[in-house]
Formats: sequence, structure tokens, C-alpha cells
Amino acid sequence: MSGPARVTLAMTGASGAQYGLRLLDCLVQEEREVHFMISKAAQLVMATETDVTLPAKPQAMQIFLSEYTGAAPGQIRVYGKEDWMAPVASGSGAPGAMVVVPCSTGTLSAIACGACNNLIERAADVALKERRQLILVPREAPYSSIHLENMLKLSNLGAVIVPASPGFYHQPQTIDDLVDFVVARILNLLDIPQDMLPRWGEHHLGVDE
Repeated sequence: MSGPARVTLAMTGASGAQYGLRLLDCLVQEEREVHFMISKAAQLVMATETDVTLPAKPQAMQIFLSEYTGAAPGQIRVYGKEDWMAPVASGSGAPGAMVVVPCSTGTLSAIACGACNNLIERAADVALKERRQLILVPREAPYSSIHLENMLKLSNLGAVIVPASPGFYHQPQTIDDLVDFVVARILNLLDIPQDMLPRWGEHHLGVDE
């Protein structure tokens, strides 16, 4: 198995709930264990942008997401915002990779300054301090200097910033194709197999000059 066997996935209150849901589905299909967290703002955005309405309580949400994705028992583990005993709260228990998608600019700022006011921020802080893979997917336009400075700071600390900016060279036909472009890039960074988007040059036959 290439890539991490366990992934922390957090969704915060920026637009782009589809990216997080699609990534969750892909991780489940690739038989990865997912430690899932979602902010209240993200739940509101999800209800606005999709037909998915999550239960409020972590246990009920875990059952719902397991049924929604077809996950095996225990494959998805959901934590509340103040569940400080969760594995993701400590370097000795957290998975080796974490993705925040979508990542609000508020969450970006909190991670950049090490606020740790909730479990999502703490989990990201753990990823940074343990030098583990942290992928942040902001979705905002335009970016202010504050946003850009926070992204630069986090990039210098080892995080990977992946703006939710889908490309068009794969000739997308649907909104799902645009969502898959961003999710495929995340999976590539995690070194987890995906067949949604060919890597650049994979089908290039070459032409003699």
C-alpha cells in the first residue's frame, strides 16, 4: 500500500464542502482509516452547498458517514471539537498525514499562530510540530495580504498549500470533474492511488523533431 494508512481529514467553514466529501469517499475506497473532524461553520456550508446534512453528534455523524461512503466498521472515526483525548491531539497517536479541506482563512490564521482553540487546530499543530504532512486547501477570493502572509508562514513551516483552483487542461465536462481535479492533486501529494486525473505527461507519446 502506497501512502499513509491513516489520514486525518478536517473540514472548516470555507466554500467547497464538495472537496472534503469527495476526498473522504476516495480515502474510504482506498481502504484508509480516516480520523474526521468538522467545524460548525463547515456543517452550515455543507447544508447550503450540498444535499448532505450531517447529524450534530460525533457518534451519529460517524454512523452517517460510514453508511454514506460504504466504509467498513471503524474505518471512519469522528471527533468533536473538544475531544482532547482523541489520537489526533497527540504526536504519539496522530496519523502521519492531515488534510484540511476546505480550509477557511480563519483556520489558516489559527494554525499559523498555533492557537489550538479546538481539536482541528490542535491536530494541525501536532502535524507541524511532529514534522508530518499537513495539506491545507484554502478557498477564498481575493486573498488579502494577511492570508498570503499566513500561507507563506505555514509553507515555511512545512505545510503544503493547495488552493482550490481546478485546472482545465483535462477538459472538464461537469462540476464533478472540477472537484475531482483538486481531490486528485491532494491524493497525489499523499501518494495514494487515484484514477480521476492522469499525471501530466502520462499519455504523451512523444514527437520527433
